[in-house]
Amino acid sequence: MTHFLYLALGLIFIAATLPLVLELALVTAGSLLPRRKTASLATDEQHAAEYPLTVVIPAHNEELLVARCVRSLRESAPDSPAVRILVVAHNCTDSTADEARKAGAEVLVYNDPAARGKGFALSHGFNEALAGCSQAVLVIDADSVVSTNLIPAVQAALAGGAEAVQCRYEMESSTRKPSSRLAALALRGFNVIRPRGRERLGLSAGIFGNGFALTRAILSEVPYGAFSVVEDLEYHLTLVMKKKQVRFLEGALVSAALPASSEGATVQRSRWEGGRFHAARVWALPLAGQVLRGHLRLAEPLLDVACLPMAYGVFALLLAACIPVPAIRFYALASLMVIAGHVLAAAAAGPDFLKTMGLLATAPIYIVWKLRLLPSIVRGSRGKAAWVRTHRDSNFRSIS
Repeated sequence: MTHFLYLALGLIFIAATLPLVLELALVTAGSLLPRRKTASLATDEQHAAEYPLTVVIPAHNEELLVARCVRSLRESAPDSPAVRILVVAHNCTDSTADEARKAGAEVLVYNDPAARGKGFALSHGFNEALAGCSQAVLVIDADSVVSTNLIPAVQAALAGGAEAVQCRYEMESSTRKPSSRLAALALRGFNVIRPRGRERLGLSAGIFGNGFALTRAILSEVPYGAFSVVEDLEYHLTLVMKKKQVRFLEGALVSAALPASSEGATVQRSRWEGGRFHAARVWALPLAGQVLRGHLRLAEPLLDVACLPMAYGVFALLLAACIPVPAIRFYALASLMVIAGHVLAAAAAGPDFLKTMGLLATAPIYIVWKLRLLPSIVRGSRGKAAWVRTHRDSNFRSIS
């Protein structure tokens, strides 16, 4: 009887962690493949530079950071008449609109107490952008800075035929706290290794809420209607269900800082991971149904939406490794090796590999912190999308 209970418990751990293990094995292996040979994205640099593009910056009470964001975008597209920079000052109670104007952006003030959340600001900004001559929109968060090549790279990709692109999105720690630096490493795996692997496997790279661009044609065919906490994931799943593909522009970088305070980090992670749990409830069954009908390219998005956050997956696998059933222990140890390979790839993709690897000694503290977030993550899984601004370091600079 005891052996049966151990086996049942082990099978529960396997069912909970298998999507994460398969997802990380797939995308990490894919990230090691050579770059796919594709047609040139733009054969005429002059034509690419003339591609009409509106940069939409959704902003809610970002008076300290929005000007820096606008300036970095202007440096990326100096004096380009084809590029319009539009800040959507959404339900702001500070001087976000004034600071954006001073920095050289157009400002669209959007006040609607019933429209709470970034998705509404994006939809409003997209409608304004596409009412003019723009052929695409590029989304940059107001707390971010971009590399000088970002706008030309996006224009070249879209002029060359891409319908949607996601730039490399890095979130860097603005403090020396090990938990914050480990979170930055985990996000590098999520925002860099996963889309790199998907791109090299010929899959859709994903949309990560910042640094993504969509053409007029794709927005006409698949209208933007994502208003949850994880509106980026929601819209990407809508795209892949319509057999659309997002390209990954790894050489174009958008950077932002993680919240500087522990309270801010708790709020941000709880809302984001709670939103992903909500998305899993909504999307897992429709995706599984499509996979069973033979649409195998949707297997990877299904694994992605169904997988646990990595810290919880590691904790569950460590518990599974303690179960006195050889097959369960073998699965747990093999799975932990897969996760270790993914972490190594993420560390190698960023600066100072050895120092980053030294952070792993503090991983148990990070896992305990994540476990303490579970109650707030459950509350965040209700899918409410109201803006919640967290404190960031206004002195943060791009890693580029």
